[in-house]
Amino acid sequence: MFFFALITLISTFLLSNCYRSTHPELGPTRNHSYLEAVYFNLAQIVISQIANFHNMEWLSVVAATMSFIYSFVALALGLAKVIGDGVINGNIAGVSTATTLEKLWLVSQALGDIAFAYPYSIILIEIQDTLKSPSRENETMKKASTIAVCITTFFYLCCGGFGYSAFGDSTPGSLLIGFGFYEPYWLIDFANACIVLHLVGGYQVFSQPLFALVDKWFAKKFPNSGFVNNDHTLKLPFFPILRLNLLRLYFRTTYVASTTVIAMIFPYFNQVLGALNFWPLSIYFPVEMYFVQTNIGAWSTKWIALHAFSIVCLLVIMFALVGSIEGLISAKLS
Repeated sequence: MFFFALITLISTFLLSNCYRSTHPELGPTRNHSYLEAVYFNLAQIVISQIANFHNMEWLSVVAATMSFIYSFVALALGLAKVIGDGVINGNIAGVSTATTLEKLWLVSQALGDIAFAYPYSIILIEIQDTLKSPSRENETMKKASTIAVCITTFFYLCCGGFGYSAFGDSTPGSLLIGFGFYEPYWLIDFANACIVLHLVGGYQVFSQPLFALVDKWFAKKFPNSGFVNNDHTLKLPFFPILRLNLLRLYFRTTYVASTTVIAMIFPYFNQVLGALNFWPLSIYFPVEMYFVQTNIGAWSTKWIALHAFSIVCLLVIMFALVGSIEGLISAKLS
């Protein structure tokens, strides 16, 4: 947890300096999204652009608030069960396994879970773009990121620690599942409702990069198509007039339906593939953009240190990705 919190902080610090170009504080060009920053600094394409992020701020706030409530309830109940039972389960070696290989897979899956829990970097520039001048946006963002990562890490560590202390080797992937047979039921239901709202909000926010990419690609490919570019008016009784784009309606409906089906086929909380986008978006591109932004010379001390940082993170993420894939296959076959 501390390792991923540290590399997330390093990544956010590097990205914060890439909001303005060609100087982190005095640069005249503002990069309003992750994609713009990558275009300007590297002239490469990466699937990361949140369209109209300012219009989704309320959704982000709701998702963050619900996540905080869920974490607080899980932490409180885990602590209460440990105190109530008077017994601390588990041991310093962690979950018991029959073989060393099984232990290795669990460790790699845990790394994937933690990587999935720190997806903050890919929307950092969009958040930074909402800050007001003349204060230095990069300094404000660094302070806010430090506070956010510290609070998040504290809650993650407490939830994990007290959850394991309460349930030991039988600790569920989703902590509140273990409280399904314990009172107070209303509090468990409330916390689960919060996590549903949190996930719905997160799903909306993190789906926007793909939606924006698809919209732009079709608009460029078919500039004269009414299906792609025109909005259509829909009037329903007792409802205000709706304006619908047919491409967005059909594509996004298909996308949500297909991801829901995939989630039903693989309904496993812990075996996630969060490592897939962590390294390229949170490590590789921020490091490379920082090199361009600050004109760091090849084979200088900072150049070597940041490249070593990127390579070490890549190896860890590859290890986590293999474990996550193995966990999906094993869970499905069992």
